[in-house]
Order: sequence, then C-alpha cells, then structure tokens
Amino acid sequence: MAEKPANDRLRNYLLAALPTETFQRLASELTFMPLELGLQIYAAGEQLKSVYFPTTAIISLLHTMDNGRSSEIALVGNDGVLGIALFMGGESVANRAVVQSAGGAFCLPANVVTAEFKRGDMFQRLMLRYTQALIAQIAQTTACNRHHSTEQQLRRWLLLSHDRLPSDQLNMTQELIADILGVQRQTVSRQAINLQDAGLIRYN
Repeated sequence: MAEKPANDRLRNYLLAALPTETFQRLASELTFMPLELGLQIYAAGEQLKSVYFPTTAIISLLHTMDNGRSSEIALVGNDGVLGIALFMGGESVANRAVVQSAGGAFCLPANVVTAEFKRGDMFQRLMLRYTQALIAQIAQTTACNRHHSTEQQLRRWLLLSHDRLPSDQLNMTQELIADILGVQRQTVSRQAINLQDAGLIRYN
C-alpha cells in the first residue's frame, strides 16, 4: 500500500519531530503498511531490510528462550521506530518482533535509513534519543519481569499499550498476551477476570 496522507506522519512522534526539509527528503521512500495482529515482522538472527514507524500499530520485541518460551522486553508504538539495529551498527537482530495490536506503520528502506543517519543532523539525534529511551524501557521491563507479580506485569503492559493506542480498545488474544508475558494462557485469563471484577477493564 503506497498511500501516504500528508498529515499522517504526525501520528508517529518521531516522524512528526523531523524538520520539514528532512521529512520531505524521506517522504518519497516512505510506504504506509497495514500490520495485522500476530504478524511476525522479523525473527532473531534476521537481517533488517527496513525500519517501521508505527502510527496505530503496536509491536512487541520478544526474547525467546531455548525451551521455546518467550517474554516481552519492550514494545514500540507511535512513540518510536522498530529496527534500531540498522543505524546502531548491527547487521542482524537478537530478538523477534510481533504485532501485538493491529494498525499501520510507515516503512523506510534500510539503505535510506543508514544514509540519512550518516548525515548527522536531526534524524540522527532523534534516533539516538529514542534508542536511549528504548534501552530505559528494556531495563524497566527486565526489573518488572523479575520482581513483580503476573498481575502487576499485566497491569503495566496494559498501561503501556494504552499509552500508544488511538482509543481505549485493545484487540488482543489471551494466547498472544500469554506469549508476551511468558506465562500460561489460563494465568492471563484469571488475572483478566480479577481486573474486570475490580472494575478496571472490560473484556470478552
């Protein structure tokens, strides 16, 4: 899908923060793509061909253990960009990325990203500042996974997702939430019932 509404870049905070001249230089290379729930954008060890600037989609970064179980280490929404390895010098990724909330994202080819980053202007500064914020999110998530209960982890995950959604509705499956949190589906169901009984969420 090549549709690129002029003002739609404002739905991603990084693209919106770019100077007009920089965005205009990149605009012809940006492709707007719909991302379906559960879509795996890349797997661990793959080389990145593009980066994604989500507008309405949310993407989970998941680390998979040797036993096949997964745990989310960070999520990327309209506040950021997926694929920082491209401009941080990495040739491949160490985790996998899965769409946790369907929506859209702007896609920018790898060669365009690296060339723009090497210019050293606002694009580079924004990407580095976001990378620092992402590292902070990963550190906080790691601490939460280690010291907080499953219910606390679910609450935190719901709040992080809500911050990046255009509405109060999150379309997810319990299986995908369980995969993200690294727990059994029944555990997610039980905790969701508790949150609903407390009047904090409604779900079906």
